[in-house]
Amino acid sequence: MVDDTARTWVFACKVEDIRLQDVRRWEFDGHSYAIFRSPKGEIFVTDDICTHEHAHLSDGYVEGHTVECPRHSGRFSYMTGKALGAPVCINLRTYEVRIEDGAVTVLVPRRA
Repeated sequence: MVDDTARTWVFACKVEDIRLQDVRRWEFDGHSYAIFRSPKGEIFVTDDICTHEHAHLSDGYVEGHTVECPRHSGRFSYMTGKALGAPVCINLRTYEVRIEDGAVTVLVPRRA
């Protein structure tokens, strides 16, 4: 069970571990996250599983500020989580990120 009111900062990776305009899967506490690095080097984190069907977005195609699901080509803005058109219609959950000394930390819910 997830308690959305109880959250904690967790180290995910180093910024240098992710190329510009790419994505990396991060598993923590039984949950799969997608960590994106924009063309300008900004870091964003979303749920890794497509809201349309069970597919890892970290296996998808990243272009600009969007990711395309590898299963049915639905697209999301990884900056906002917004679903950008059929077949996806449910937005992705996004997570707050901090960068300190090259370390990416993510504010994630604690599991009960």
